Amino acid sequence: MVTRALIESVLTRARERSRLLTDSVDDGDLVAQHSPLMSPLVWDLAHIGNQEELWLVRDVGGREPVRVDIDALYDAFEHPRSTRPQLPLMDPAQARAYVRTVREKVWDVLDGHPLAGSPLAENGFAFGMIAQHEQQHDETMLATHQLRSGDAVLVAPETPDLGGTPEIDTEVVVPGGEFVMGTSVEPWALDNERPAHAVDVPSFGIDTFPVTNERYLAFMDDGGYERRELWSERGWSHRREAELAAPQFWEWDGKSWWRRRFGTMEPVRLREPVVHVSYFEAEAFARWAGKRLPTESEWEKAARWDPRSGRSRRYPWGDEDPDDTRANLGQRHLGPAVAGAYPAGASGLGVHQLIGDVWEWTSSDFLPYPGFSAFPYREYSDVFFGGDYKVLRGGSFGTDAVACRGTFRNWDHPIRRQIFSGFRCARDVQGEQA
Repeated sequence: MVTRALIESVLTRARERSRLLTDSVDDGDLVAQHSPLMSPLVWDLAHIGNQEELWLVRDVGGREPVRVDIDALYDAFEHPRSTRPQLPLMDPAQARAYVRTVREKVWDVLDGHPLAGSPLAENGFAFGMIAQHEQQHDETMLATHQLRSGDAVLVAPETPDLGGTPEIDTEVVVPGGEFVMGTSVEPWALDNERPAHAVDVPSFGIDTFPVTNERYLAFMDDGGYERRELWSERGWSHRREAELAAPQFWEWDGKSWWRRRFGTMEPVRLREPVVHVSYFEAEAFARWAGKRLPTESEWEKAARWDPRSGRSRRYPWGDEDPDDTRANLGQRHLGPAVAGAYPAGASGLGVHQLIGDVWEWTSSDFLPYPGFSAFPYREYSDVFFGGDYKVLRGGSFGTDAVACRGTFRNWDHPIRRQIFSGFRCARDVQGEQA
């Protein structure tokens, strides 16, 4: 049930995280562009405030604008990330003051709003949308932190190991048949998750766990990056052009592989899911393993379908919201947990860590579901359909629970590696029983 207390909680949690990600560096870091793929952190912060003003203060609240003069400046579609440092942006102090002012007005709007009366207001949808938007930018800012040079500024406890040492290279066979994909009832689901619709998925096998660094190293040691036959034509062309030889942020010291993580160098941990790999790398690994990447519908069936009841659940473990025992979400840690760390989060079929840890590449293009309707604006999903995007599922350690569920869809270009992306493999099953 959506309540004012819930809305206040998710908005507060998002703002605390935005503050952590921006207060942890000095003003020079905030205005710098750490990669042409990313915005300056100060742009993200002000953009968060501007979207909150547009939707909650002006639209839902019907209040006077705070800064109508900056709308175009912080329009993500008007200014590519690579050009944003040249814009006359608010400085860090101005951006912080702006988002504070906007939030104060939002609290006033929330206090007196009936959370009904229009599709945007029903069940507090606009408030939930804005909380998700801020958390999505927080994950983007976390990726910017990974790309910045200099000393480590973020701290978090180590990931737990709650699941012992399971056999990693195993799979689950998912029986063929129809299941309900997407949702028509989740109150804060975004437009590309809707509507719910039946999909008939043939039997398939899917990895019990995401592919680990140990498995990925075996691919590398077997010449995976040099073997043309493992790569698609586009993938091989990109591998050569970008000179890919290992996941992003990995370094070889002559004896072993190390990884740079948020300013700290550490040995590659074998049991963790591999992260910072592109779709093309995932595709090549799958071919090397004699498998393929799962389709989006296969991934969602493995995550949501309950073999006992035959219905689709909100999350792999059931309908309850995520907690610390079920998934690695919300930047509680600064990396994925080892395979098997969250046995309480396994799906009804016995597939583990489908939520949190790493975004998982699927083989599916980003397309609308049957009956899709853009809401509340085309630029969230509709303009991306049919482009050069592959769907990712499941969220990462940097994804907040408010922006992650069994139906949530992410997408990116197949060459991208700065995102917290990993994968698991699937295979066709002929005549096998689950």
